[in-house]
Amino acid sequence: MSGIDAVVGGRFELREVVGRGAMGCVWLAYDRVLRREVAIKETTSPSGTTDAELAPLREIALREARAAARVNHPNAVRILDIVDAGRRPWIVMEHVPSWSLRELTDRNGPLAPGYVASIGVAVLDALTAAHRAGVLHRDVKPANVLIGHDGRVVLADFGIALRHGQPPGHEPTLGTPQFVPPERVSANLSLPEGDLYSLGATLYNAVEGRGPYDRDSVENTLGALLRTPPDPPRCADELTPVLDGLLHRDPYLRWRPARVRRELVRVARGAGPEFAAAGAVRAFPATPVQCSTIAMSAPG
Repeated sequence: MSGIDAVVGGRFELREVVGRGAMGCVWLAYDRVLRREVAIKETTSPSGTTDAELAPLREIALREARAAARVNHPNAVRILDIVDAGRRPWIVMEHVPSWSLRELTDRNGPLAPGYVASIGVAVLDALTAAHRAGVLHRDVKPANVLIGHDGRVVLADFGIALRHGQPPGHEPTLGTPQFVPPERVSANLSLPEGDLYSLGATLYNAVEGRGPYDRDSVENTLGALLRTPPDPPRCADELTPVLDGLLHRDPYLRWRPARVRRELVRVARGAGPEFAAAGAVRAFPATPVQCSTIAMSAPG
């Protein structure tokens, strides 16, 4: 994109890049029609790409938009539109003023177990809604968990999502090694339980400041994932049993969502008077159709 003042589809004024990934970048944009800020994902491709070569990228973007649009939950990012402009599709999403969970841990270090548990409730609720809609996220990781300035927790980026039972395409689908479930590495098997594993690895990372298989290379990380148990957590305290239950190598022996949620709520609510006084857990939904929020302060 040559200019920051570019307008997509004659409607969305691009302002600044707010995120980048393997399949594109996300812009903060202004919707001229509805007069509001939105996030808009640009599907990038090398210069000189032909229309025939762009066709798979269009299909990937359309699949992402359709998958995310099926998930109707306040803890999942909302898809507003998809626009064809500049020979490629752009996915228009709600803009959530936020920090990612990765940014929080990068700036502040490991987070308190009760605080992490409260984030986990919200992400689990979003995943539960996705699975009920037949959608597997397949890329749950700290960079895709947004903590809104208003306390709302949002699961974002359905870029490699699949409908349950749908075979993967030809694009890379492994995900980030620290958060990918072992059955995807060993057998290219995508299951709802895989999203639960990735949730466990994400919460582990948030509370420990490192992944459950933190090695010096991708090869060694994946090798440890397939052959050894996760590194024992040192800072997780009462969150440890939840992490153990989610990170089980056998997907069918992982804790079920109802048990995970019950234990996450217990850990968050029992975090202690200092944590409770800080307002770290503002509310928990009685049912998965409500929104989980946490009190937020700016990263240090």
